[in-house]
Amino acid sequence: MRQGIQAGPYELPVHRRTLVMGILNVTPDSFSDGGHYQSVEQALMHARQMVEEGADIIDIGGESTRPGHEPVSMEEELERVIPVIERLSREIDVPLSIDTYKAEVARQAVAAGAHIINDVWGAKADPLMPKVMAEANVPVVLTHNRHNKNYTSFVDDVLQDMRECINLVREAGVKDNHIILDPGIGFAKTYEHNLEMMYHMDKLVALGFPVLLGTSRKSFIGKALGNVPVTERMEGTAATVAFGIERGCRIVRVHDVQPMVRICRMMDAMLYGWRQEKE
Repeated sequence: MRQGIQAGPYELPVHRRTLVMGILNVTPDSFSDGGHYQSVEQALMHARQMVEEGADIIDIGGESTRPGHEPVSMEEELERVIPVIERLSREIDVPLSIDTYKAEVARQAVAAGAHIINDVWGAKADPLMPKVMAEANVPVVLTHNRHNKNYTSFVDDVLQDMRECINLVREAGVKDNHIILDPGIGFAKTYEHNLEMMYHMDKLVALGFPVLLGTSRKSFIGKALGNVPVTERMEGTAATVAFGIERGCRIVRVHDVQPMVRICRMMDAMLYGWRQEKE
């Protein structure tokens, strides 16, 4: 990977180091931190903390994507995220990402100051999303997702699904250098599927786009560690982050920013640092 990704006035240096995306859920029901940052002031305080701890991107979500979540209306989602984006865009100096699958939310979020569109349905849920992504001219995260777990050949099917997402946004006019892929750990996957996807992450990387990994505190980690609760999944998350970086992931989306930044820096030093010193 020879170049970074331009996100408004910011460059995402995915070609030089692993980037950390800090999660900011302005929702009452997210599986890990729902209800903690619902006010604009609470959201701003947490975003500032994550930036101080080393976050490269802040990802703002107004609707929970946990299994069994209650969908919210477009109007309610806009009420949750737009005031936060407007405030953060004025007061913190890192790119902002809007975590939504609704085209109109994405459009208004970019107008309010967001620099990245992060769609957990890979631009497939809302038929207007590819056009909005293209017109916004910002980096987009395409996450693997589907309505069932009926795979014929799991990894091959995931790769094919991702190619469909890529073609969908390309045809709408999204540039290749704005495309980021996310394997969708925890979305339409069994426990075994999640582990298999982690093991074969290099095959997604081989498609030629930067890969974002979002495993933070997810249920497959809890199960692997003996059904530990969300509050006890940091070490498991750390293992997935380190393994993902070794497999070629360039961005990690996390709740616990400071420890994950340190893991990223150490992994980068071991994988790439010694080469950079010689060059």
